[in-house]
Amino acid sequence: MKNVYERLADALNTLPNGFPRTETGSDIRLLEFMYSPVEAALACELTNEPETVSEIAERLNKISKEVMAGLLHLSKEGKVWMDMSDGKPKFRLAPFIVGSYEAHVDHMNAEMALLFEEYLNDGGVKGIMGVSPSVHRVIPTIDHSELEWILPYDSVIKILEQANTFHVQDCICRLQQESIGKGCDAPKHNCLSFSAAKRKPIEGDITKEEALEIIKEAEQAGLVHSVSNVVNGLHYICNCCGCCCGILRSINEWGIENSMARANYEAIVDDDKCIGCEVCVDRCQVSAIEMAEGLAKINRDKCLGCGLCISTCPSEAIALFARPAEEQVTPPEDFGQWEKQRLEKRNI
Repeated sequence: MKNVYERLADALNTLPNGFPRTETGSDIRLLEFMYSPVEAALACELTNEPETVSEIAERLNKISKEVMAGLLHLSKEGKVWMDMSDGKPKFRLAPFIVGSYEAHVDHMNAEMALLFEEYLNDGGVKGIMGVSPSVHRVIPTIDHSELEWILPYDSVIKILEQANTFHVQDCICRLQQESIGKGCDAPKHNCLSFSAAKRKPIEGDITKEEALEIIKEAEQAGLVHSVSNVVNGLHYICNCCGCCCGILRSINEWGIENSMARANYEAIVDDDKCIGCEVCVDRCQVSAIEMAEGLAKINRDKCLGCGLCISTCPSEAIALFARPAEEQVTPPEDFGQWEKQRLEKRNI
């Protein structure tokens, strides 16, 4: 008979995001760190479908008040998502990535970092990042997001303008790598979340102006902006490096080219202007730029369309252009559509 952690692992793996089981047991060891037995026992009973407390309690043959207390605790911990769209709370199991893992940012330490790294290497990363549509997509830098031909869902300015509340926390990816003695010098306190809803201020809240400053600082540090791979319903912006970000590492270390959906744009070098300074080579987080005969050459199959190589080019030799229409991909309309497409790809 399966224990609660095996059942939780199976439940997480039925979600669109996925949580691949491993032969080594690294999946279970990671969940044992993240969830108490009591938390796992309740979480493993939830699904991808939002349910009311009474529905869950009746199915589990438990008292609603007791179930409600457990669900509220799990929701506060980011292990369960609460939906209030119908006016009364409904609960669903939060996925591992993006979801309960990121909510563990305050609990990241050497033990969790090693458990996570072991899980990725045992096949977790391929099962999560190797499925289409991708978990994240790239959006260009601020300078380029203001161009007229940049679509609204690709404009960091327009995305942030739609929000009323802004929040910042440390990047769990850089904390994880730092905890195992790796990592980089890139800023860590730049994981942005935001919402159109107005609420009481909480610790970590910032202004829209401060959010934009964080975006600018991230660009100066050469970090790639990425968001949920949807058109509508965006509520966070990650600022990613190729050495720590689990999604970009999927490209660089595990060869999963579709782990991050690229923007529908590409950087192109003007050979007549290129002075061979190699600044763009150092800025690229996915090694899409190499030097050939003293000039920068961009591998368009690897280019993410982030625009980081353009903003610091001293000779203005690089520019961002829209990819041909036949190469452009429109993201899923919203999270529900994304989940539907993921489930179809995963045959669930």
